[in-house]
Amino acid sequence: MQDKPVTLAAVTGAHGVAGEVRLKLLGEGFEALKPHKSFNEGALTVSKLRSDNKGGAIARFAEVADRTAAEKLRGTVLTVSRDALPELEEGEFYYSDLLGLPVMTDKGEAIGRVCAVENFGATEIIEIEQPDGKKFMVPLTEQAVPGWDTEKLTVSSDFVD
Repeated sequence: MQDKPVTLAAVTGAHGVAGEVRLKLLGEGFEALKPHKSFNEGALTVSKLRSDNKGGAIARFAEVADRTAAEKLRGTVLTVSRDALPELEEGEFYYSDLLGLPVMTDKGEAIGRVCAVENFGATEIIEIEQPDGKKFMVPLTEQAVPGWDTEKLTVSSDFVD
């Protein structure tokens, strides 16, 4: 997991006509994004970055000349090398550490993979995609998710349909 890049934001679309993009911030928000001057192994270089005062950000990248180019970035995730980030405390994690992990019930039944991690204000929510393509969400609380490690995530069977 040490060499796996960490996702800090995602481009949600163009902002204006000069090539700026709107960003959805993940994890610690704008303050965690500010120190980074490039993303995706140097493919995107920040020339301007500001908070949008709504929990997101507006960015301008040197490589993006206009709105058309900015629109093409929609859906692009912005990653940095893990070693560019502060050391994690005990029990802390990056959302990207959970993405793709197999999910088991506390009874040992395989039920799918983590396909998304969101935070809508109260707590983190994990989205699990089952083998048949159906998805469901579980709060990332000790009651619902009694354990996880680098190999799998365990969900209480009380939270599984």
